[in-house]
Amino acid sequence: MENKTTEELQSELKMAKSVTGALIGVLTVLVAACIYGLLSKGNNTTFFALIAVAVSCSAIVPIQLTTIKKIKTELSTRKMS
Repeated sequence: MENKTTEELQSELKMAKSVTGALIGVLTVLVAACIYGLLSKGNNTTFFALIAVAVSCSAIVPIQLTTIKKIKTELSTRKMS
């Protein structure tokens, strides 16, 4: 992170925030659709598989949030100096 300019870090922060927000939104819709499908439909195997996909993709969210926090920390240290 130290070798990137402030503008590059700000751009990366904006992109990471938007990607993380979109991922959270899509995962929420996917889980909601799976719950609805499990409760109302007869064939549950598809919805169990989709829940597994949602759970496995949700592992990306903490990684993205950690990246966002690191970028914010780097930007704040640059403002202090």
